[in-house]
Amino acid sequence: MEIDQIETFLAVASYGGFHRAAGALRVSQPAISARIRALEESLGVKLFTRVHSNVALSAAGKALRPVAEQLLRTVALARQAVHVPQPSAGGVLNIAAALSICTYFLPDVMKEYQSKNPKVLVNLRSGNSLQVLKMVLDGEADIGVARSLHHPGVETTTLRDDPLILVGHPAHAAAQQRQVRLEETESWPLIFFDRGSSDWTLSQGLFRRAGLLPNVVLEVETIEAAKKMVERKLGLSFLPQIAVTTELRRGKLVAIEIINAEPLRRNLDVIHPRHRALSPDAQAFLLLLQNAAATPVPLTRKPTKRRRARKKRQ
Repeated sequence: MEIDQIETFLAVASYGGFHRAAGALRVSQPAISARIRALEESLGVKLFTRVHSNVALSAAGKALRPVAEQLLRTVALARQAVHVPQPSAGGVLNIAAALSICTYFLPDVMKEYQSKNPKVLVNLRSGNSLQVLKMVLDGEADIGVARSLHHPGVETTTLRDDPLILVGHPAHAAAQQRQVRLEETESWPLIFFDRGSSDWTLSQGLFRRAGLLPNVVLEVETIEAAKKMVERKLGLSFLPQIAVTTELRRGKLVAIEIINAEPLRRNLDVIHPRHRALSPDAQAFLLLLQNAAATPVPLTRKPTKRRRARKKRQ
């Protein structure tokens, strides 16, 4: 049993076919078939069964999958363990991240990292989640930060949940209620961003699954543009939590809970290649990411002394 056989097994299981797995791992389909055949021979079992034009895990394959995933995690840890972090004498750290994460999450992390590692040159590139994944797989980035990224060629660590939440201006008529039913929001003026993106699909799907048609009054390209439109009371919008924490805390925007629909959950993930050990510079950055993500984010405004005094008099 070899590591590349285990990686290939997981790729076929994830993509549901040898051809798609070959494309993801960037090897030929005969090479995929040879690795799976060798793995099956070493284990003495069949790992896949054919269902029409697709392949599915056999009972033995289903039993192997969680063990194989754990094995690859252990291999990644072993690769990192032999590279003992040393104080950086100056290097280059390449990071890829989704644009919204670059805008709303990374600035504070970058400030702390550069203060602790002044000799490291950081190159930060942005893109959508698939572009971030490609940059990591191609070796153009040491670390990627995006949403809900999983691929057999990368190690994924979930930093925290970053849901889409419905927000509005506190003076907007529709935002006077803090808890509503989904059907109540169907007629509200809604602002959507980045048509075709995962965020757009997720928020549109919320209405589609309920057989509702949202009242779209405006579509814009970016999260920041949508937020500015909401602040001007042009409508309400489903925005990532990390993009509106400051506005919610200051009372410039308010969050509205939809009580009869599933939350629009998404993970904030960090990825790095399974085959390449993280450099000391990258390990230090990963630690800062994890610490920043673990810090509680207040979403409501703290009462001022004047407000507390007024409340006591009431």
